[in-house]
Amino acid sequence: MTFWTKIAGFVLRNRYFVLFIIALITAFLVTQMKYMRFSYTEANLLPQDHEANIQYDKFLEIFGEEGNLVILGVKDSTIFTPEKFNAWNKLVKNFDSLPQVDFTVSVSDVKQLKADRKKRKFVVEPLFENSPKTKEEVAKIKDLLFNKLPFYENLLYNEDGTLQTAIYINKDIVNTIERRDFIVNHLIPEVDSFEKKNNVDVRISGMPYIRTVNSQNIIDEMGIFVIGALLITALIFFFFFRSFRATFITLLVVGIGVVWAFGFIGLFRYEITVLSALIPPLIIVIGVPNAVFLINKYQQEVKKHGNQAKSLQRVISKIGNATLMTNITTASGFATFVFVKSQLLREFGILASVNIVSIFILALLIIPIIYSFMPLPEKKHLSHLEKQWMNNVVSWMEKTVKKQRITIYITTVIVIILSMIGLFQIRVSGSLIEDMPKGKQFYKDIKFFESEFGGIMPLEILIDTKKDKGVMNLSTLKKMEKLTETIETFPELSKPISVTNLVKYSKQAYYNGNPKYYQLPTSQEKSYIFAYTKNSNSNAGMLKNFVDSTGRYARITTFMKDIGTDKMDIIQDRLQAVVKKQFPEEKYEVSMTGKALVFLKGTNYLIKNLVISLTLAIILISIFMAWMFRSPQMILISLIPNMLPLLITAGLMGAFDIPIKPSTILVFSIAFGISVDDTIHFLAKYRQELLANNWKIKPAVYSALRETGVSMFYTSIVLFFGFLVFTVSSFGGTIALGGLVSVTLLLAMVSNLLLLPSLLLSFERKIANQKVLKETNFKILPPKEEK
Repeated sequence: MTFWTKIAGFVLRNRYFVLFIIALITAFLVTQMKYMRFSYTEANLLPQDHEANIQYDKFLEIFGEEGNLVILGVKDSTIFTPEKFNAWNKLVKNFDSLPQVDFTVSVSDVKQLKADRKKRKFVVEPLFENSPKTKEEVAKIKDLLFNKLPFYENLLYNEDGTLQTAIYINKDIVNTIERRDFIVNHLIPEVDSFEKKNNVDVRISGMPYIRTVNSQNIIDEMGIFVIGALLITALIFFFFFRSFRATFITLLVVGIGVVWAFGFIGLFRYEITVLSALIPPLIIVIGVPNAVFLINKYQQEVKKHGNQAKSLQRVISKIGNATLMTNITTASGFATFVFVKSQLLREFGILASVNIVSIFILALLIIPIIYSFMPLPEKKHLSHLEKQWMNNVVSWMEKTVKKQRITIYITTVIVIILSMIGLFQIRVSGSLIEDMPKGKQFYKDIKFFESEFGGIMPLEILIDTKKDKGVMNLSTLKKMEKLTETIETFPELSKPISVTNLVKYSKQAYYNGNPKYYQLPTSQEKSYIFAYTKNSNSNAGMLKNFVDSTGRYARITTFMKDIGTDKMDIIQDRLQAVVKKQFPEEKYEVSMTGKALVFLKGTNYLIKNLVISLTLAIILISIFMAWMFRSPQMILISLIPNMLPLLITAGLMGAFDIPIKPSTILVFSIAFGISVDDTIHFLAKYRQELLANNWKIKPAVYSALRETGVSMFYTSIVLFFGFLVFTVSSFGGTIALGGLVSVTLLLAMVSNLLLLPSLLLSFERKIANQKVLKETNFKILPPKEEK
């Protein structure tokens, strides 16, 4: 008696106990779902000890959270009428009074820096004290702001008349659920109310706002994916099997699998991110093929001999091992992410591999047990096994393999050449917002601020002068100004803000507010302008945002547009060249950081890890093949049909300009892990037929093709449409992921049903000499049993 026969006997004899254990585990995992929480920060793709993370953590330690800025923008000439102008300022004052807000910077907050000649110090005076009552008063304020105060240009206004307001959220809540509460319950409703009352279109952006709205989209879409995957797979399943019973059992299995998936997320205390949100629908899509193989086998056995007990026992004993191997190879494809240092990918790999093994166990236990309580399938439920169109498809495949092998190989070579051409055109993209829903208002608002103010993603340059009060040396300020001028030459970056802006504003104030003096002081002017500064407390508040309390560290803040890694590399190289020239290493340490830059570097890091994880997956699966077949030729034969679809997918990405990015990077590992399943099912059946046909390869290949062709076709179609569900997403990366995996798996099916049998037949003599295959102790399928 084989191991799997014993398993089958135990499951069917103790079915109530097995169902009770499944119910117990499910109940436990349901209790863990309360620990599920959504991520309130951007995905950090880099390991914690990566240089980019170290630099970013150092910046946060000195200046605090930089991603706490929410901005409101208005481009409407009617905003400069008294009623709307005052309403705009009142709106901002309402936010300023909330505990979740540190401070706001709006037109009403503008302070003019003026020189007090008697006390030899700078003082600040408000731009206006009382709310303007007439158009003339508003026009005077506008003239002062736009023509006399260049310090606020690109901070509060641009030359086209667009107004901008900055709301700085409390740094302690910026990465918590309180941030979401503030944005959803205060910011959005009050802005909506202002828009309706004043008939003014207000644009909202900034990283806290984008992250909040984006997270809500992920939550909404996760529900759509789960329901969509369930519906589409159920419809296709019913179309093939024409059985409500089989469809219901399948939905029950994957439904429990989804509950387990959510339960494991809570149990492991992982946050729900763009990647982990894909796990539940992924489990549905991967779980249904398990049901296809098991139910198909059960119905084939019933049709052969009509004995239910024997049929159920054979479902577990004949399909159990092969299905276990296919699920282990799929899980291995995902588990390779566990070996990368990126926490985001590691969590995804752990969740995916654990849930894939879980859905296999659920299918193997639940399907035979439920069928054991039911009467035998009726004749109409078995009619799909004799569908003429399906027989025609299998006959066509058999005929093509038999007579058109050269055509298959020529086509394969042509496809490889074309794919290689596309492969070399693939570009890399690491944009934080490229995948965001293009049709949503918040994405349009991002583009508005890019157009009007140069971007919303902060890029920080941290300057360490290596001595206290080193920032305010005129030589340091001049070096910073050179770097600032270089930044201004890039259309992809906004006008930078730093301590030099404040120093230039101080000189302007010293010369009675004349805008033409908005420049750095000369060495002669420095002593008496800085003497005024030392006597003043007025600009200390402004200064602390740009210089740390010791005067050793300074920051230059600019904002990036939506650019990829290629453009960012060029910008970085040019800025580094200026830094190297202006800031000698023995006196200064200059680093570029910011969440957007960390994310861009994370993308490049991911690509290196993709190669590692994919190589690991190939090695692991090669080991499985070697273990199963003990034949070097079989390892090569089994890998070729699965590498080909990946190469075609890479070629398609290059041809259709779909970049490699964090969302599409998973395509290869997912597709490879799943496509190998078909190979294992085919080769398992092939080996069984070899033994049954006295080592005659041709009849073994054709027999394996006939028997596994139907199940492979069914599962590939289910997988194709299952992954196609992801294309209804509003996230560009998820759409690309769904479309690419669908196409890859369809190509893998064709490759496994045409190229794989062809290779087996072409290597016939070499395989025939592999007597070790014949003698292997590993039984992926038991020998054929009598009917």
